[in-house]
Amino acid sequence: MTLSPSDTRYDSMRCNRCGRSGLKLPAISLGLWHNFSGMDAFENARAIVHRAFDLGITQFDLANNYGPPPGSAEETLGRIVRQDLTGYRDELVISTKAGYRMWPGPYGDWGSRKYLIASLDQSLRRMGLDYVDIFYHHRPDPETPLEETMTALDHVVRRGKALYVGISNYTPEQTRQAASILDALGTPCLIHQASYNMFNRWIEDGLLDVLEEEDIGCIVFSPLAQGLLTDRYLSGIPEDSRAAKPHGFLKPEDLTEERLTKVRKLNEIAQARGQTLAQMALAWNLRHPGMTSALVGASRVRQIEDNVAALEHLEWTAEELEAIEEILAG
Repeated sequence: MTLSPSDTRYDSMRCNRCGRSGLKLPAISLGLWHNFSGMDAFENARAIVHRAFDLGITQFDLANNYGPPPGSAEETLGRIVRQDLTGYRDELVISTKAGYRMWPGPYGDWGSRKYLIASLDQSLRRMGLDYVDIFYHHRPDPETPLEETMTALDHVVRRGKALYVGISNYTPEQTRQAASILDALGTPCLIHQASYNMFNRWIEDGLLDVLEEEDIGCIVFSPLAQGLLTDRYLSGIPEDSRAAKPHGFLKPEDLTEERLTKVRKLNEIAQARGQTLAQMALAWNLRHPGMTSALVGASRVRQIEDNVAALEHLEWTAEELEAIEEILAG
């Protein structure tokens, strides 16, 4: 498979400035949380990355423990970069994270300086990279002083191992504190990565306000609720779906009839908009003025194409938004 990206790949991809930085990110980014592990077909992962880049998706998001086994998603992307994307590295934004358990013992988890710096070194080796574009602390550590964690993030930027740093899963107040420490160190917090979708709206309760006040970008993961906000489950659980996988986060018990009824009603609104349910769900996520990017996963090339097509219709009427609110509240 030879990579020959389209010369017009940047013509239709919408890019948004990330906070107060000089960095712009594609409105749709590709996450390698699922389907890029050592247990998945490499050629399928390779085809997904190829098509994503061809469509103008330049950001590829990982974490140290993505797999299974942990670390294998980084190895997969590293292999793709070496085989196909070496000449395009300066067009890519590659991000990774550390904060969840990665290796045994007290130094392979949470937010200590020792863990974060060692983890990034391991990630760079797995991917065969000199640096990542964004390095995130994956979750707050209730025991390590926040100053230590943020100083570690500042350190990796000053050592040239990361160009920017961000945080993930922080509360509004933790975000404000982290941003203040990083500003004082001279390495601003670029971006916050948070879960968000129609069924999980916690960032609306203060976090979006803090990000606007601090001028920090926002990228959301699970915008399709692990695939629930697609047409995959309108008629049951397909054998090759995420809910059918033993190591997935979407479980069959999550697919209650009450929730599926809402999904079907949302699908009716999507059809009236001339969109798939996934496209409408992404447009709904991107309706916020401060939303930098929606981070999607994919198990096949067609899903990437469908997701990017959401950018063709991001406009909303008040009636459409009200109808969605009624469904979700029902």
